[in-house]
Amino acid sequence: MTLRHEAFLDHVKERGDYDTPQEAERAARVVLALLGAHLVGQVRVQLAARLPEDFALILLNPLQSAEPLSPERFVRATAAWIEGATEQTATWDVSAVLSTVADTAGDDLLGQILLQLPVGYDLLFGHPQPT
Repeated sequence: MTLRHEAFLDHVKERGDYDTPQEAERAARVVLALLGAHLVGQVRVQLAARLPEDFALILLNPLQSAEPLSPERFVRATAAWIEGATEQTATWDVSAVLSTVADTAGDDLLGQILLQLPVGYDLLFGHPQPT
């Protein structure tokens, strides 16, 4: 099921408690560009198929990452890409976007996504996994 652009952004805006849709959009673009660098193959394609088209393209044409970032470094990278962001605000941005992605993906695909990411991303997606 593909979410419409406005619906996806509304979820991000609500979860991130943003004042404007532009703030939600900026967070979504940065986080999806970083996430796309961490996912490969069918998992990335399947997730892209469930996202609004413009966000799917960002996921499929990601920022290049030399190595998988730990959750902490992912948040730091997000802060670096968002003007005026701190690690605290970036944590908020990442959680708002990734929890929306998790809902859009569904449990099965989310499980496959988490297998491609370093340990600890389950918390960023808002879906803590049993250890």
